[in-house]
Amino acid sequence: MKHLRFNIGYCILTIIFFIIEVLIALYVRDNIVRPYLGDYLVVILVYCAVRTLVKGNVVKIAAGVLLFAYCIEWLQYCNIVTRLGLEQNQLARTVIGTGFEWWDMLAYTLGIITVVLIESLCKQEKIDDRPNSKKSKSKV
Repeated sequence: MKHLRFNIGYCILTIIFFIIEVLIALYVRDNIVRPYLGDYLVVILVYCAVRTLVKGNVVKIAAGVLLFAYCIEWLQYCNIVTRLGLEQNQLARTVIGTGFEWWDMLAYTLGIITVVLIESLCKQEKIDDRPNSKKSKSKV
């Protein structure tokens, strides 16, 4: 259980991304934001949710989230909502989705790439801000 812990920063980010996703689902009816930006952001949301409770390697967690997103998309390809008899359930149709799109796979991938890049930049900033960091020592 050494990898389990609560992280308030990721929890706050999870809540923010969840609110954004709900607002997109409820109020946006277009051909770009809802289908693509929503998919881009949802993997960031899931990543933040996992990081709220799990401490671990950024790349491994990000890869797990991406694999999970790909699996959901594959289930959409298999028409899982209909197979489960949930085609009348709006929540199931919204959360699981009903249509496979290669563009969704790209959006998930770009979202996870963004996560890894941001995490790398944040890690580098923390290293640079340490008092004993080579970059923080000034030459006199």
